[in-house]
Amino acid sequence: MMARDLSKAALAVIEKSGRAFIASVDDEGFPNLKAMLRPREHDGLNSFFFTTNTSSLRVRHYLQNPKASLYFFDGRFYRGVLLVGTMEVLQDQETKNRIWRDGDDRYYPGGATDPDYCVLRFTAKKCRMYENFHSVDFEI
Repeated sequence: MMARDLSKAALAVIEKSGRAFIASVDDEGFPNLKAMLRPREHDGLNSFFFTTNTSSLRVRHYLQNPKASLYFFDGRFYRGVLLVGTMEVLQDQETKNRIWRDGDDRYYPGGATDPDYCVLRFTAKKCRMYENFHSVDFEI
């Protein structure tokens, strides 16, 4: 399969996935996995934006070690996409305003300026696509 076809297939899985799983590395070097709501935005397979609490364990992990991975799964066809890269914790108001959605005040009562609201930006370096009982690796 050509690289463009692989990217297209991976994006189809991401679009059908109802959630994402993000992984961080703790201070002992162990991976930690967490389910998240779908990314708020993404730029193809290059970058993905999520919201979370600034006070969260995951934010602490990413500030200490930006290595991260994302996993998306389409259970209907048993297809998966693993992205490996880095995660940044963004707290600039412009990004926070852009990613903010109606109803977010349920989680962040202070609105888009709530100090416990931040944005995670994942930047992918490589991808592993699982489909039809085999996996294919490719660079982003």
